Amino acid sequence: MLVQHVAALRPRWRVQGAALPSAGLELARRQRPRLVLLDLHLPEMDGWSVLRVLREDPALRSLPVVAISAHAMPADIERGKAAGFDDYLTKPIDVTRLLALLDRYAR
Repeated sequence: MLVQHVAALRPRWRVQGAALPSAGLELARRQRPRLVLLDLHLPEMDGWSVLRVLREDPALRSLPVVAISAHAMPADIERGKAAGFDDYLTKPIDVTRLLALLDRYAR
């Protein structure tokens, strides 16, 4: 919800959420978004697994994917970047950083 409210501050962005990873993957296949914001703690499968599916799909592998996690230690962030996330946001979400991230990918 917070991400949707923050994204509303940037009229160029339209946020679509998915309650389950399988629905999010299907949405990514249909919509080809400019950016995927991916929580690491999800039902069905974790964010690491979702990232793996995205990176293995030739049609989706170039999508920028940003992790969102409560795990905020430097080692957690490094693990995320090493796994292939384009960026890593920690909770609680820094609104200024999220807006800067949205601005960067709006191009």
